[in-house]
Amino acid sequence: MSLRLPKTDLFIDGQWTPPSTGKSFDVVNPATEEVIAKVASAGAADVDRAVAAARKALEEGPWAKMAAKDRAKLIWKLGELLLKYNEGDVAVLETAHNGKPIFESQYVDIPHSAECLFYFAGWATKIHGETIPTAPDAFTYTLREPLGVVGAITPWNFPLMLGIWKVAPALAAGNTIVWKPASLTPLTALRFAEISQEAGLPPGVLNVLTGFGLEVGGAMVRHPGIDKIAFTGETKTGVQLMKDAADSLKRVTLELGGKSPNIVLADADLEAAVRGATNGIFYGKGEVCAAGSRLLVEEKIHDEFMAKLVDRVAKLVPADPMHPKTRLGALVSKKQMETVLSYVEAGKKEGAKLVAGGKRFDVGGKGYFVKPTVFDGVANDMRIAREEIFGPVLATIPFKDAEDAAAKANATVYGLAAAVWTKDVKKAHTIARRLKAGTVWVNAYNLYDNALPFGGYKQSGFGRECGASAIEHYTQLKSVWVSLT
Repeated sequence: MSLRLPKTDLFIDGQWTPPSTGKSFDVVNPATEEVIAKVASAGAADVDRAVAAARKALEEGPWAKMAAKDRAKLIWKLGELLLKYNEGDVAVLETAHNGKPIFESQYVDIPHSAECLFYFAGWATKIHGETIPTAPDAFTYTLREPLGVVGAITPWNFPLMLGIWKVAPALAAGNTIVWKPASLTPLTALRFAEISQEAGLPPGVLNVLTGFGLEVGGAMVRHPGIDKIAFTGETKTGVQLMKDAADSLKRVTLELGGKSPNIVLADADLEAAVRGATNGIFYGKGEVCAAGSRLLVEEKIHDEFMAKLVDRVAKLVPADPMHPKTRLGALVSKKQMETVLSYVEAGKKEGAKLVAGGKRFDVGGKGYFVKPTVFDGVANDMRIAREEIFGPVLATIPFKDAEDAAAKANATVYGLAAAVWTKDVKKAHTIARRLKAGTVWVNAYNLYDNALPFGGYKQSGFGRECGASAIEHYTQLKSVWVSLT
């Protein structure tokens, strides 16, 4: 598959412009270790320019005067163009700078991103206030208005999709956006900026700043001209972001880390649960915030289940991400690979039993590939059970009964997602209510829909992306009192 690179300058006010810093940085293909692009490295002055452009578009430009139905048509067109260019170049770009299998990019991530745009295009004409009877001599009502300039800071694991989760509802509500993609994976955000030009999005509505977190993300969080920060990333960064945003009282939504429990009860369909456990941790190479990285298995089926799981994992082999049959690609960077392998060593030192993988894998002598890894006999207080590894490493924890499973599942600072596998509908609903997580799957894992809100409990963050709930985070409410006396 050929790689078509987008423009690699900054996208500000509808124009491609070099950075004020005069600097650029390399984007590396993690499967080949080759530099595939040099991208502009923005600085604080570029954030100022982008915010000014976004503010002008919000208050003075055609976007400010655009009817909701016309805004909806533009958002819909963005989705159509994204699908049009998916197979030709967007999916290839996504895989090239992230290392995920082309199957995931082309048939899951990019189509889901387009569907997100379609979904929120529908919301653009349905954002409204209420009339509220308060007194016979008054007409009182509310208006739901755009929040303002939105700063979107997105991670490298789903470079385009997690950006669109923010861009789509922000646009539907009439906001303007400054988007900083992750420095490891900026190419599909830049390609989307090109698509926004083709769609006819007015200048300044979408601005894309490539660069590094401290220089660009930090400046965005502190900037008084940005009204809201929508962030997806690790919890430690989210904590600092909240502190920095406090000075300007910005609205903040945070989708942070996870250490999600995947619970298998003895009465589950074991074949389905094995598939679910495999998909839950190895989809996206385990670089998924909602990954089912803690597998809780009831003791009475433990040995049978683990035998089936290890057999299935043995068939999952890392390979060239561009090959259509590959299901496990390269980790996003050398640093991430080293982090993952360090956790493998920590697990062995703490006494967990390594039953599969645990090593770097050679794919043509290049790339950051790690074999799918499974630990058994893990205790909940081990590092591999407590800390987010963000890689293809599964920690298996035995439990006695449903009560024990729920207690062990909740014994974490995180609360992003969870799952339970059982044929007993009563147990399913009971455990689902007990689990402290923003999403709970029953007899499934890693299923998403743009109509369903997604977000976390506890240190997995707050606020929700997707669904009707997302609109609330991109609008503000105004009460109007008209005296009739």
